Amino acid sequence: MKKTVLILAASIAVSGPVMIPMTASASAIERACNASDRKAANRSLCGCIQQVADFTLKNADQRKAAKFFKDPHKAQELRQADGSHNEAFWKRYKNFGETAAQHCSS
Repeated sequence: MKKTVLILAASIAVSGPVMIPMTASASAIERACNASDRKAANRSLCGCIQQVADFTLKNADQRKAAKFFKDPHKAQELRQADGSHNEAFWKRYKNFGETAAQHCSS
């Protein structure tokens, strides 16, 4: 299950506990997760991943990461792209994926 969560988070992809989100979100990650064709995607798991996203990613980051569910290759392209903005996003996204794997795989 842990591997499945990491794959889901990475394809859309913080140590310590996840707390209640500080800001409301448009639920872009949850919608993309639920709409994905992955067998492990379900409302509960996608909701958990969204909670982690709310805590670890800005809304703009969530919208960008949600596109990875439909086209996982976009994540690879962004990871390899030059630029400090892309590098900063990738660090936040990687943190999100690791946190989702830890928090949502129980």
